[in-house]
Amino acid sequence: MENILIAGATGHTGKRVIEILNNSENFSPLALIRKEEQRQQFEDMEVEAVLGDLEGDVSHTMKGVDKVIFAAGSGGATSDEKTDAVDRDGAKKLIDAAKAANVKKFVMLSSMGADDPSKNEDLRHYLEAKKDADEYLRESGLNYTIVRPGALTDDLGLAKVKVAKGSLNERGEISRDDVAFILVMSLADPLVKNVTFEAIEGEESIKSALIDLSQLG
Repeated sequence: MENILIAGATGHTGKRVIEILNNSENFSPLALIRKEEQRQQFEDMEVEAVLGDLEGDVSHTMKGVDKVIFAAGSGGATSDEKTDAVDRDGAKKLIDAAKAANVKKFVMLSSMGADDPSKNEDLRHYLEAKKDADEYLRESGLNYTIVRPGALTDDLGLAKVKVAKGSLNERGEISRDDVAFILVMSLADPLVKNVTFEAIEGEESIKSALIDLSQLG
């Protein structure tokens, strides 16, 4: 069993990641929580939690951790300063902590459009923060996967996607269920190792799509 630290475990996508990992034979989830009162919800699921704030010190959170899923986010209605503190600087702190602990893989939940934030003025600051964090991860020396989904929905996951390295050059939606499954699938070695890709709802199974991406070289 590999121990997987999930940043953003209390968020909509993070909770789905926890549920998938908790039913896995290969992975054991460890929820990163910001407040002590958040611990109970994970104890009810028989999931361990570690206290750590992405806006503070997270160096202690990597004890016994094999891999990391970063699914944290400041939320769409927060200030630019909060976005920078969580989506950019918080991600960088966790990347540094993971590198210091020799973590085997870091899976980053990013966003479609992070390759060129100037194309989306409404989300420009958010996408710039994501782009900065993505580039920091790519240059960290860690094994990584960066997942950039389209607009997230709460629809039932269909486990069918359309993916492309770099940019799909089209917009689309994808369910949080499917994004969570992609993040968990990306933990597997050597699937999508050191790959950045976009994903929206499509026709190909998630497993097949990730295998195809991994073979593109």
